Amino acid sequence: MSREDPQAAFTRLFGAAPEGVATAPGRVNLIGEFTDYNEGFVLPVALDKVCRIFWRCREDTQIRVASLQYPNQIDSFVNNADYEHGPHVWSRYVRGVVAAARVWQRTTKGIDLLIDSEVPEGKGLSSSAALEVSLLGALNATNTWGLSLTDIARLGQLAENDFVGCQCGIMDQLVSATAVAGHALLIDCASLECTPVPLPETWAIVVLDSNHPRQLVGSEYNQRRLDCEEARDSLGVSSLRHATRKILSAHRAELSDNVYRRALHVIGENERVLTLVDVLKQGSLPLTQALLADGQQSLAENFEVTVAATEALVVLAHEALGNQVAARQTGGGFGGAVVCLCDHRDINTLLQAIDAGYPQRTGLHADVIRCDPGAGLEVTWYD
Repeated sequence: MSREDPQAAFTRLFGAAPEGVATAPGRVNLIGEFTDYNEGFVLPVALDKVCRIFWRCREDTQIRVASLQYPNQIDSFVNNADYEHGPHVWSRYVRGVVAAARVWQRTTKGIDLLIDSEVPEGKGLSSSAALEVSLLGALNATNTWGLSLTDIARLGQLAENDFVGCQCGIMDQLVSATAVAGHALLIDCASLECTPVPLPETWAIVVLDSNHPRQLVGSEYNQRRLDCEEARDSLGVSSLRHATRKILSAHRAELSDNVYRRALHVIGENERVLTLVDVLKQGSLPLTQALLADGQQSLAENFEVTVAATEALVVLAHEALGNQVAARQTGGGFGGAVVCLCDHRDINTLLQAIDAGYPQRTGLHADVIRCDPGAGLEVTWYD
């Protein structure tokens, strides 16, 4: 069955053609996991998998929203209503964005919206941020709010933190809003300064979806953030960004084992991010492999967010290509995906090893997502 054209679907659902579209990408994080909400450093890449939101303004205060990924589900609410989750899981992100904008004293006019997202959900590729940023791009354009790309990212984070209920950091929304095609993005999560970092042209980015189910909201994800806040307070720093191994060692006796290991991960991960920026300039896969391997070990032992399925994917990648592939679990953990960096010529060898070994070791099938580093938010008005 052929896929319906989204503009035709919009007209069918809302009785008129859309006036424009806002497009924002998902992301895969190369390194810098759980450092963003600790005001540290991250190095994500925007994907060429995007969320598109088509819009048409209305003359009343009604907001109507549908999704091509969830046929026959439509949500409708007024622009100034108190926040409620609504009837559909996906639409709570829309309601959350509208509510977050009102916190900033910005109320949208009535609008019809159609979501068309190709970012896989629940895979650690930040489908939620792509939705939030594309929606805010549409609302910013139609209401002439004058928000900067950084403002859009901050509002998207506010929606997820205060209304959806996931205590994510700023990374996902910021890379979705500001990414540069062909580059990773070094983000200083304290200053929100973003620095594009070119990726070697001969390298491929391959995301291996473990198909191990994961759910951040209501999971242990939020507990990890609380652990980091406890470490911050015990170490007497404004954020773990300012902690060092020396400071951590001096306070070791005051910390539970869990809290100590959470802080150790964040401190080490910030170091790995900055080192990888320099390594990418050299184009060295073996050095990159060593850094991602250290990060993977820390995610497993210090932050305790890996699962057997993602660990198996990392092992299989290394068995296939040795130090010519850099691999680690990416995203919020507890399942999700593994990111692999390798030479384009080695992709088939990698995938053959995954196809042969992963079902045998886990009973699961891994989906493959080949990615090109994409660009951030784009907003287009139709003539």
